[in-house]
Amino acid sequence: MTAHEIDYVIYGEEMQYVEIELDPQEGVIAEAGSFMMMDEGIKMETIFGDGSQKDTGFLGKILGAGKRILTGESLFMTAFYNEIIGKRRVSFASPYPGKIIPIDLTQFGGKFICQKDAFLCAAKGVSVGIEFSKKLGRGLFGGEGFIMQKLEGDGMAFVHAGGTMAKKELMAGEVLKVDTGCIVGFDYTVDYDIEFVGGIKNTVFGGEGLFFATLKGPGTVFVQSLPFSRLAGRVLASAPRSGGNSKGEGSILGGLGDLLDGDNRF
Repeated sequence: MTAHEIDYVIYGEEMQYVEIELDPQEGVIAEAGSFMMMDEGIKMETIFGDGSQKDTGFLGKILGAGKRILTGESLFMTAFYNEIIGKRRVSFASPYPGKIIPIDLTQFGGKFICQKDAFLCAAKGVSVGIEFSKKLGRGLFGGEGFIMQKLEGDGMAFVHAGGTMAKKELMAGEVLKVDTGCIVGFDYTVDYDIEFVGGIKNTVFGGEGLFFATLKGPGTVFVQSLPFSRLAGRVLASAPRSGGNSKGEGSILGGLGDLLDGDNRF
């Protein structure tokens, strides 16, 4: 194996974290901000890109890290190494309510495609790159599905799904239609495209967007019920517009109650 062989345990139900056990000299890479806790004896190091390529020189490292900018991620990742004798543990937490999905890349043909913000951490040696769309329609209308991440190698990787996770096994030719933001990831064998919803009423009054993704098997697809963009949109929509208190939020009168109380400012 080129990637480090790691053991892990996932804890929790709705707000999960994954605890990874490292043997001496084993390592794991993670996105900035996902670290939770670690045992004494583990060294933390900031690296360019994912550190999967060796002896590529400074320019090669810059190019590898630069690809991450296109997915909206940082130039840097964090690597954690066990530098002492004996097993040590390091844990990474999910960023919002949902499920952590372990991905054994050897069971996915060495390649897995995922949303750019779904990746959590992976064994040292796993390559975290970008998957460019080859179809114009995806680029123009795909939204979050335009530039996705690809995880390559023969080790373990962990991705995060918001809300409830659904795993779909598609047969050859079987098609699943999904909101573009609700895709977590899928096999490289799955054909992915963007389809217009169609219909004037659906377009103007549907409220579900103009396009959705079509995923055509064979392969495995992971879908999330609560993408972060949807969660953030609901939070922003519920925030007080004037910056004052929102004591009428849960009342029967709601905003009318604030008006009667004289809280609304014009």
